[in-house]
Amino acid sequence: MAKAYWITCYRSIKDSNALAAYAKLAGPAIQAAGGKFLVRGAPAKTYEAGLNQRTVVTEWASVAAAIAGHDSPGYKEALRALGDAAERDIRIVEAAP
Repeated sequence: MAKAYWITCYRSIKDSNALAAYAKLAGPAIQAAGGKFLVRGAPAKTYEAGLNQRTVVTEWASVAAAIAGHDSPGYKEALRALGDAAERDIRIVEAAP
């Protein structure tokens, strides 16, 4: 079974306090669901049409595990804390064979 990666790019952050409240809940929820944080922060360098956006990458055992982590009660609670404080692009990508 191929690993999967949950990639989140923050297009804009409107409320840093709500983002902090989300992070306090999201980190433990993601880890409890089996996710492992690989990247958290702004790009060191961008190329081509790259945007300087906060990016978070988590590693999962499979696509199914990543989806289950996103849909878990703990992560849903984190999303409620975030509300509309940030505009994000989230995608789950399966690792290459």
